[in-house]
Amino acid sequence: MRTGLLGTGPWARAAHAPALAGHTGLDFAGVWGRRPDAAAALAAEHGVRAYDDVDALLADVDAVALALPPAVQAPLAVRAARAGCHLLLDKPLAVTAADGRAVTEAAERAGVASVVFFTTRFQKEPEAWIEEQAAETGWFTARGQWLGAVFTGDSPFAASPWRREKGALWDVGPHALSVLLPVLGDVRQVLAAANGPADTVHLVLDHATGASSTLTLSLTAPPAAAGADLELRGEAGVSVLPRGSGDAVAALTRAADALLTAARTGRPHPCDAGFALRITEILAAAESRLAGQPGD
Repeated sequence: MRTGLLGTGPWARAAHAPALAGHTGLDFAGVWGRRPDAAAALAAEHGVRAYDDVDALLADVDAVALALPPAVQAPLAVRAARAGCHLLLDKPLAVTAADGRAVTEAAERAGVASVVFFTTRFQKEPEAWIEEQAAETGWFTARGQWLGAVFTGDSPFAASPWRREKGALWDVGPHALSVLLPVLGDVRQVLAAANGPADTVHLVLDHATGASSTLTLSLTAPPAAAGADLELRGEAGVSVLPRGSGDAVAALTRAADALLTAARTGRPHPCDAGFALRITEILAAAESRLAGQPGD
């Protein structure tokens, strides 16, 4: 499958480009970026073509991987779907429900496959754990913490304008929800949302199974306190999300495998654009709660 990359930032350089270049089932065909010089440099590093015109790249490939800010990703994903390209998307799909819906509708109309890269969902140990816990019944509650040190350490993402504007809710919130929803069911209501230090937020969620969950999300945790944890409690006892082995490139390689399978079979992957849209809707409801408006 001929695949292009849209994006040239730190995430594209560190994860997307190496995953595409190293995947045996993909033909890494080229790079487009908003900065032509960065696209040329990344393309040269991997021996592929740099495109000045995004539509020219879309015409030359069967699929695209997007490593772009969500407000940029959504309209370009629509454009790519209309060009007949399968979509390997990043989280969050969009930062408004309307933009997320536009992506899902464009993919459905075009009949293209989509996979959204929620890192934890494409790591072997967490993936197996999620499947096991989803098969259990009687979960009572869950407690999760996704604490990053993006703005307090030396992260290459600290200068990201969209992360500075939208914070942990939209950056690590999708990861947490991508694990919770398959196990506890859809979020019926954001019961409460409160601000903590800096960009930290605390959420209380009501799930379709009758379970509740609480989440603490931050990109401004002290580096020594950073990490992600999730604990389930219910009739089956206590279960804790295991750490995933492998790096982001390995996880993205598995996401690309999933896209190839979805494109070949026509069967949607669980982490498709429709799933990511629902996460966008939940985050938008939480954002409304934080702003003092009623949540969904």
